[in-house]
Amino acid sequence: MIDKIATGAFSAGHTQMIAQMEQMRAQATGSGIAPASGLPSTASLSTPSFGSVLDRTIRHVDNLQHLAADKQQAVDMGLSDDLTGAMLESQKASVAFSAMMQVRNKLTTAFDEIMNISL
Repeated sequence: MIDKIATGAFSAGHTQMIAQMEQMRAQATGSGIAPASGLPSTASLSTPSFGSVLDRTIRHVDNLQHLAADKQQAVDMGLSDDLTGAMLESQKASVAFSAMMQVRNKLTTAFDEIMNISL
């Protein structure tokens, strides 16, 4: 009797697994994923130009450097005792500047490679 229960349970589980596999196969061979409705099309989205993104990034890095300099000056003059805040702002500005320089170097390398392509 226990053998029949175990065999019957295995058979039902096996049948269920086969049914799930057939459903997955039907989905895989079907028409694919339907596009989401209600989302704006990519044609209606405006993408910023490379120059505007670069300009905005340079301005952001410049603002970080000015903020760090102002906090450091306030600590130096005794107007503020927030040495930790000044050091954090200084590190933020340093990391942002380093990242910007790495991007510049990559762009320069890519430009040099494009200029060296023989036509």
